[in-house]
Amino acid sequence: MDRTTLRRRLAGSRGAPLAALPVRLGAVARHNARTLRSSARWLVSSREHTNYTYDLTELNRSHLAWFVAAAAGAPVQEIRSYLDELEQDEALRRHVRSVTRASDRRGLADLTVRYGRRAGWYAFVRTLRPDHVVETGTDKGLGSCVLAAALLRNGVGRLTTVDINPEAGYLIAGPYREVVTVRVGDSLPVLSDLRQPVDLFLHDSDHSAAHEAAEFVAVEPWLTDRALVLTDNAEVSDELAKWSESRSRRFLFFDERPADHWYPGGGIGASYR
Repeated sequence: MDRTTLRRRLAGSRGAPLAALPVRLGAVARHNARTLRSSARWLVSSREHTNYTYDLTELNRSHLAWFVAAAAGAPVQEIRSYLDELEQDEALRRHVRSVTRASDRRGLADLTVRYGRRAGWYAFVRTLRPDHVVETGTDKGLGSCVLAAALLRNGVGRLTTVDINPEAGYLIAGPYREVVTVRVGDSLPVLSDLRQPVDLFLHDSDHSAAHEAAEFVAVEPWLTDRALVLTDNAEVSDELAKWSESRSRRFLFFDERPADHWYPGGGIGASYR
C-alpha cells in the first residue's frame, strides 16, 4: 500500500484525530507562544489596565481605509491621506504625552501615543465634515482628542462627549478643548436633551446590549438625514445592525487587528444611508 492510499484510509478512520494530534498540538503551541511573548512584553512595557492602545497591522490599516471609504462614500485615496495626516500630527502626539505626564493618572497610561481604530473615527470626521459629533464614553479622552483634531482641521464643527465619571476626559485640554463640550452624567438623559442636530454619533459607553440599543433610540430624534452612527461595540453586539435594518439603513463592520499586542482587537460598526 502506498503512502497516499494509507493517508486516505487513516483520514477516514476513527484513529484520525489521534494521528493528527501532534500536528494540532504544534499549531496550538505556536499560537500560544506568540500570545505569551506579546503578553509578557506588554506586562513589562505598558502601564495600561483598560482601553488598551496599539497600532494596527499594515494590512488592517489598509482594510480600515476601505471600510471608511465605503461607509462615507469617498475615494479610498482620500481616506488614506487622512489616516496619514493623523499619524503625522506631531502637535497632537506632543499634547497627549505632555498632559499624560502631568496627570495624576500617569501611572496607568502610556506615553507612546497609538490610535488603533480611532484613526477611522478621525477619517470619518475629516471626510464627512459634521457640524455636531456626539460621543458617549469619554474615558481619558484620547478618542475625544482625535475627533477634536479632525474638527479643528476641518475648521468647523463641535464635539459633545458624555461620561458618567466626573474625572473622565483629562486629555481634553488646550486647543482641543475649544471645540469640545464635556457632559457628565448618564448618557441616556443627556442624549434625550441634546437640543442640537447630530451629524455623527459614536457609542462607546456601557457596552451592554440593552444600554447600546437604548442610546440609539435616545439619539435618533436628533440625527440629521445624513447622520453616520458608529458603535465601538460591534464585535460583541449586533444592536447597531438590528437598528440599521429596522430603519432601512446600511451596516458595515470593521474588524480590528492590533500589531504586536496580546489583545485581539475590537471593531467599528457603521450605520449609514
